[in-house]
Order: sequence, then structure tokens, then C-alpha cells
Amino acid sequence: MAIAVVTGTSTGIGLATAVTLARAGHTVYATMRNPKTGGEELRTIAEREHLPLRISALDVDSEESARTAFANILAEAGRIDVLVNNAGIGGGGATEETPMALFRAAMETNYFGALRCIQAVLPGMRERRSGCIVNVTSVAGRLSMAPQSAYSSSKFALEAASESLAQEMKAFGVRVAIVEPGVIATAIFGKLQPPPADSKYPHIRRIYELFRAALENPVSPYVVGEKILDIVESDTWKLRHPAGPDADGFLAWRASMSDEQWVEWGALSDQQWVEYVRQNFHLNVSL
Repeated sequence: MAIAVVTGTSTGIGLATAVTLARAGHTVYATMRNPKTGGEELRTIAEREHLPLRISALDVDSEESARTAFANILAEAGRIDVLVNNAGIGGGGATEETPMALFRAAMETNYFGALRCIQAVLPGMRERRSGCIVNVTSVAGRLSMAPQSAYSSSKFALEAASESLAQEMKAFGVRVAIVEPGVIATAIFGKLQPPPADSKYPHIRRIYELFRAALENPVSPYVVGEKILDIVESDTWKLRHPAGPDADGFLAWRASMSDEQWVEWGALSDQQWVEYVRQNFHLNVSL
């Protein structure tokens, strides 16, 4: 059984992944910024089911927090076999109307936060010539849809780093996998801000409506947790793993269009956009 560290486990995909790995018998260090306020649900599940799961404090935005957290885990467990980089934040808005602070926050958590954790586990994995690193990105790490430039940029960056990392670690026997969820029912969507009434751009209204309609038939984050368990327990060297019933469809849709067609799609009128989404995605959207 593996010793696994999962980041961002207070809710959603991180919680589901930690529980799924622990239910399979792996020892899991489930990390989050503030276990005192964020770990109640996970702690309840772990205690009720007697899972091999420990909740640890880790703020991936902080060099000091990451250094301390991984040092403590290594001191207690002796090694780390699996790292699941799941901690992340959302962020949408037209480029003109999005504060630079939001762009920086998305990169700090979604990209630099993952790199901090990766650098903490690489020496041990390299020396043992074994290990598995799973980076949770998104279909938005493969296609950038307005108005998600801040979020998509951070996920594109993590995908690029993962490609390089996979090449670096192959000779050392360390597997790197990218998991790309589609629209999954997690708390991140509950944090979406209503579209600003004075925005000059229609795209935030559209994506807000797209998510609302998609979540009428919610997909459990445990779908992603099971995908990650499969990766961990397999010998696969496959790099990219779309997750969720709509992920492959989204990626195939983008691949079917030229860059110019993709740009034109973003310029549709509201009426054209509604008709397109209803016809092609069978979602009950309205604007």
C-alpha cells in the first residue's frame, strides 16, 4: 500500500480522492489550509469508517507551510509514494475587467502551489526510483474559453510543467499523470460571482449559464477520485486522463475546430450562442 499526500481536501475532488485512496487501503495525508475549520466532513468519514487517513495543515501558497508540512509527513511516514496536486481556486472574468491580483492568485495556488509540492517529493522519489505524481488540471487546461483567462492560464501552465516533469522523471521510474476533469459538482461553482451588470463582455453571463445548466445533472467528485485511484494502482505511463462524462466531449469539440473557428465561436450573438449550446450540448441554457 502506498503513502499518499493529497492537497486541497476540505471539499470536492480533494476530499473524494483522499477518501477513495484511503478506502482502498492506502495511507493518506489529507492536507488543507486550515484543518480546524475545513476538515469536519473528512474527519467524520475517516472516523466512521476507520480509514488510514490523517488530516494535515498545508497552505500551498506558502513556502514555509509547504516545507514544514512535507518535513513533518516524511518524519512520520518515512517516505511519500504518491502526490496528488488538487488544491486550486477558480477565477473568471473578462481580461480587461479582471484585477491583476486575481491573475496572480490563480497562478500562485494552481501553478506555483503545485510546483512547491512537487519539489518537496521529487528527491525521495528520484532516489527510490519510484513514485507517482498526479496533477489535477481541468479541461480548461486544454481549451481556453472566454472569460476564463486567469483560470485557464494557470491550468495550461501546470499542464506544460507536467509534460516537462514527465520527461525528466521517466528515467527514474517516477510516473507523472495529468487528470482533466470536466464539469464536476464541487464547491468551486458555489463561489462563482454573479455576472456584473455593467460588464462590456457577454462571456461571463454565458459561462455562468453553461455551468448552471450542466449542474442540473451533477457529477460526483468521487468519479474523479476513482480515476485517480486507477492511475495510482496501475502501471500506466499515460500522461493525460480526462475525467467525468463530459470531459472527452469537450476536448473532442475543441479539437474539431480550427483556432479561427474557436475565436469566431466566442463572437456569437447571445441568441446564436443559446441555439448552439442547446443543439450541440443538449443543455437547457437561456440568457
